[in-house]
Amino acid sequence: MTLWPRSLFGRLVLLLVVVVALVAATTIVLFHRDRAALIARQFTDTKIVQLRAIRASLEGVDPLQQRDVVGRLAREHGVRIVPESQRPVIGARVPGPGMDELEERLRAALGEATQVRFAPRSKQLFVHLTAGNEGYWVGFPLPPVPADEWPTRALTWAGVIISLLLLAAFAFARYLARPLRELDVAVDLVGRGETPPPLPEGGPSEIAAVNRGFNVMLASLRQIERDRALLLAGVSHDLRTPLARLRIGIEMSARDEDMRRGMVADIEEMDRIIGQFLDFARDDATAATEVQSLDRLAASTVERYRQLGKDVTLTPGDVPAVPMRATAMSRLLTNLIDNALAYGAPPVDVRTARNGSALILDVADRGPGVPPGEAERLKRPFTRAAASRSRADGAPGAGLGLAIVERIARLHGGHFDLLPREGGGTVARVTLPLPA
Repeated sequence: MTLWPRSLFGRLVLLLVVVVALVAATTIVLFHRDRAALIARQFTDTKIVQLRAIRASLEGVDPLQQRDVVGRLAREHGVRIVPESQRPVIGARVPGPGMDELEERLRAALGEATQVRFAPRSKQLFVHLTAGNEGYWVGFPLPPVPADEWPTRALTWAGVIISLLLLAAFAFARYLARPLRELDVAVDLVGRGETPPPLPEGGPSEIAAVNRGFNVMLASLRQIERDRALLLAGVSHDLRTPLARLRIGIEMSARDEDMRRGMVADIEEMDRIIGQFLDFARDDATAATEVQSLDRLAASTVERYRQLGKDVTLTPGDVPAVPMRATAMSRLLTNLIDNALAYGAPPVDVRTARNGSALILDVADRGPGVPPGEAERLKRPFTRAAASRSRADGAPGAGLGLAIVERIARLHGGHFDLLPREGGGTVARVTLPLPA
């Protein structure tokens, strides 16, 4: 058992209670201390002399003349005199070192029966003294506080106290919010396809529970990724061997040339799909980075397509060489060109450019374009285009090409977009940040 609350709500409540208690206690202490000090400071030795003179004048006064004598003394000394028989109690005692010291001074000068009371409504300090057999309350008006003293001092103290409280509250709130900031960074890394380190499972109970759940989810995602990669790689590898044997058999035994070409084309398409499975299962995050020119990489890729008779052109933007995973970037560009040739229409234009602090890679085609609202869906794994943008050769495809592009772009800290092209077609744009 501990008095320190474990929940975030409990700690915030404790923070508010502590802050309010500190403010209230400080206000009370300063109010009483300043009021008592003010009263004691205003009561000088001159007033003690006046009290002695008033007491001497009231001793032995005839009860029939008491009212006249009290009125005359009040006017002469500028005070208020109230017989105790008329008002036994006036005001209240103000605790504090200053008032205790004042009361001791008056008792030493006027006798042990002397009392000091303060009347807040009339703003008067009353002193009880005994003259003859009668007690009297003598009230002295307190002068107002100078305009340039109390407001300035009060505002100064209030500013200091509020500043300290704000600093303490800010530090406490920052301490409580630190786990939330760490969780936010980790979630952002997961959203970009990266793997963050496990989050600490301490702190408030709510945050600890969320972090534990996040760590379990992260471990599950890693295991799912490993299982998926192992499954795809295993299935793809096992399928390629019988496909190769099947193709050899078809080449050797098929007599109908048209049937042979169709069957070989089907096998090649199956082989391409298996190749995409292998590319999607490949873990590019572990590949080493190297400083590479995007123009040179694009030129070598485009040249391979030109040698195959494809209408693919390159417009280099003389962009700087940057660290990248060259093999993965080459696979990204190959998938974009294959997608443009399969789902779009030639000519396919490849362009590189620099836009501020980013590199731009565009692969543009003249196909039917991507319908509005379909761009994000097409970047998901195993998603195929709608009828308005189907493969030119009629083959179904695996639906992994753009998902591979999206993952490689995020792996390099960039993003991938499908944009409409002016004049018709689609622009597949990859934006990569330049290193600082």
